[in-house]
Amino acid sequence: MNTLRTGILLGALTGILLLLGGMFGGKQGMVIAFIFAIIMNFGSYWFSDKIVLSMYRAREVSEHDAPELYHTVKTLALKAALPMPRVYIVPGNTPNAFATGRNEQHAVVAVTEGILQLLDRDELEGVLAHELTHIKNKDMLIGSIAATIAGAIMMLASMAKWAAIFGVGGNDDDDGGGIFGLIIMAILAPIAAMLIQMGISRSREYMADEGGAKISGKPYGLAGALEKLSYASKALPMQANPATAHMFTVNPLTAKSFANLFSTHPPIEKRIERLRAMRPR
Repeated sequence: MNTLRTGILLGALTGILLLLGGMFGGKQGMVIAFIFAIIMNFGSYWFSDKIVLSMYRAREVSEHDAPELYHTVKTLALKAALPMPRVYIVPGNTPNAFATGRNEQHAVVAVTEGILQLLDRDELEGVLAHELTHIKNKDMLIGSIAATIAGAIMMLASMAKWAAIFGVGGNDDDDGGGIFGLIIMAILAPIAAMLIQMGISRSREYMADEGGAKISGKPYGLAGALEKLSYASKALPMQANPATAHMFTVNPLTAKSFANLFSTHPPIEKRIERLRAMRPR
């Protein structure tokens, strides 16, 4: 059901992009918008992992550098029938984790220094299994596509806004309807794109929680980890880029942040409730 919902929401995002492109420049605008989205998706697919890892100053570790962490990831990857991902540690005391990479063969699991200090073994296994499920479900690719299409929509909306201000564009110039339509789309399209992107990410988080609990066999471990991570993130906020917030196990943005109004994560309470309703394997 969540997979179907993701497909529908991605289709809706693409539809908004094409509609905005069509209003801005007719059929030619739709084609340009579509090509623009493909180019952005291609760049995101190939380079997003390098960009994100560099952004958070993550360093790759080997079995020699972090034997316990490396062995845990390796064991869980075998259980999940996945190739061994590269393992990175992000400097910082705020506990969190994320997965990135364009596919299973080029995947990365990254954890902060803080999460290694805060969680016990069962809880850490739950978090790592959650991130491995993101890899298995190809959520990095889906999230990248959603983010880049949403970004293209926002850029086109900004262009449409300025076009409307200067009286350029629209398909109904005789009665002003085209300009009016551009103004409406320039306001509504970014909001709709953010809400749809949020819906996609929330669906994938629930699936990753469920898959992570099954891989680790310890739903209570992941539930306990989410509870700890939630409290710690509020007490010790992470300096995270809002564009990458959807990648983390828990939302790194604090409740005081305006960006949190459009959270890409389901409420922690609901995630914990679902996990505690599962039976250990």
